[in-house]
Amino acid sequence: MATGNTPIMDWSIFNGFRAMSANLAVEMPEAPQGGTLYRTLFLSALLLFFFTFALNTAAEIIRLRIKRKLRQL
Repeated sequence: MATGNTPIMDWSIFNGFRAMSANLAVEMPEAPQGGTLYRTLFLSALLLFFFTFALNTAAEIIRLRIKRKLRQL
């Protein structure tokens, strides 16, 4: 993890931060089941899944278009 995995927020771009996946891995075991933190972490996990799915789907569509264009050459 190139970001440093530090939970301290700062306005400097040179200080590290905690990635969403790292935050889920660190905070989920400590969150009380059914609590606000648990639900917030679950929501962030769903957002991470949907963003990853959308990005991978877009990349696959672009890859297939490029493959078709290169096949015609």
